[in-house]
Amino acid sequence: MKLTTRSRYGTRLLLDIALHSADGAPVPSKDTAEREGLSLKYLEKLIKMLKQAGYVKGKRGPNGGNVLIREPEDISIGEVARILDGEEQVLECDCDVTTCPRAAVCLRRSIWDDASIAMYKMLDSFSLADLMKDARLCPENARDADG
Repeated sequence: MKLTTRSRYGTRLLLDIALHSADGAPVPSKDTAEREGLSLKYLEKLIKMLKQAGYVKGKRGPNGGNVLIREPEDISIGEVARILDGEEQVLECDCDVTTCPRAAVCLRRSIWDDASIAMYKMLDSFSLADLMKDARLCPENARDADG
């Protein structure tokens, strides 16, 4: 599994919307980009992916912006990573398992697959609501970490 800036920034995007949407009020993309120190253009690409996946919807107009469709408790960080990065293994194997002479003893199959499963399981154990609790404890530091 490879965590890219897409999953890290996408998680930050969702967290920002969750923290700043008082009573479901839309959060402007421009405001999120400024708070998170992200390019608005890049942020809009992430928003599009998250809209297609059913996590965010946009509202147009002068008071428009983005709102979460799902409750923060129902959004796992593992899901976000899969949507934005795809479900890749820690190490991809290019060989055909049916013809590979090392398939039975391949490290990828015995270790790397287990590592990928463990990573997703760990990420699945955290929800957006968990991150919200942490961010509220230290809001001034929430944006400074690259996570």
